Amino acid sequence: MPGRSERSRVAYLGLGGNIGNPRRQMAQAIALLDAHPEIAVEAVSALYATPPWGKLDQPDFLNAALRISTRLNANSLLEVCLETEKALLRERRERWGPRLIDIDILLIEGEVVEEQDLQIPHLRLQERLFALLPLRDVAGDVILRDKPLSGWISSLDGEGIRRDDNLDWWREEN
Repeated sequence: MPGRSERSRVAYLGLGGNIGNPRRQMAQAIALLDAHPEIAVEAVSALYATPPWGKLDQPDFLNAALRISTRLNANSLLEVCLETEKALLRERRERWGPRLIDIDILLIEGEVVEEQDLQIPHLRLQERLFALLPLRDVAGDVILRDKPLSGWISSLDGEGIRRDDNLDWWREEN
């Protein structure tokens, strides 16, 4: 089957959105990803409300992370993420702008990819607390670019980030 690798491995995805009902959009994305025959959602992070990054004149974002098991290679996983965004009516209008849903591949176990349209670990992940905090929920203190997540997290400003401790947030929206 095209797009498959030999063995299942762990990957981490970041989800976010700030228009419409981002909590519902992310819950629907989780359900769609988990329904894919080559993906199993293993863990879902808490939900984080975070100030916008990059383009500041927009509503706060909600962010979360997933730990999945998949046999898909990186490019095929990216295709599934983009198809899921499209199914949830994501439109790409402006970089760092408002969005209904965003699904990013943050890390894939044992894999580094440096292509024009895909970089794993995700480009600038170590600078983005809105991605690192949910990632820590599902990945623990995984090593990112030769440094534990906690090291990256402790060097960043968390002002304005709020954590929702309801870990079933994504089940309540379906």
